[in-house]
Parts: sequence; C-alpha cells; structure tokens
Amino acid sequence: MENFSVAISYKGSLGWVEFDEATKKVLVTLGDEEGRTLAENFLTTTHEIKIPHETLLDFTAEIINPNESAENLKIVLTRLWEATGVHVDWSRPVEYVKLHPHY
Repeated sequence: MENFSVAISYKGSLGWVEFDEATKKVLVTLGDEEGRTLAENFLTTTHEIKIPHETLLDFTAEIINPNESAENLKIVLTRLWEATGVHVDWSRPVEYVKLHPHY
C-alpha cells in the first residue's frame, strides 16, 4: 500500500503532506512552523463540505474526516489554501520536494 503525498508551500517554504494508509495519519512536513501548524490543525479536523454530484447545482453538505482515507484528505486539501494560506502544489513533483525542500 503506497502512501499519498502532495507538495505544499507557505511564505517561501516548501514541504509536503503525506497520508499513511496503514495508520490513517496525516503528516505535514514544512520548514515554516506557522504554516505547518496551520496545515496540521486544518487537516486533522473534520469539516462540513458541500460535495458536487450530477450537475453544477447539485451539492450536498457532508462531514468529511481527512484522517479516514486519502480520498477524504484530497477533498479537504481543496479547502486548505483559503482557510490557512498554505498552498497545495498539485502539479509540483512531491518526490523532488522531498529531496530538495527549498526554492
């Protein structure tokens, strides 16, 4: 079972979020302590999120626990930047960031 990882950035610091499938834990690695704390707190809390369905007008509010699955974490990650200022770098290769966690 492979863990899900995605690159993040905050105020000039690079890092990543990782979800361990075996333990159901979210780990935030980021050089900026403020950003790490903001992201970690947000990503370990349940959220009510409107989830789209068949059409652009068809939403239902659902309680999403990001620690339940990688899919739930991905949904909560879409709200991370607006809530905390921590940007999810979906297109940045996370393996590169793990080797070179700086700009």
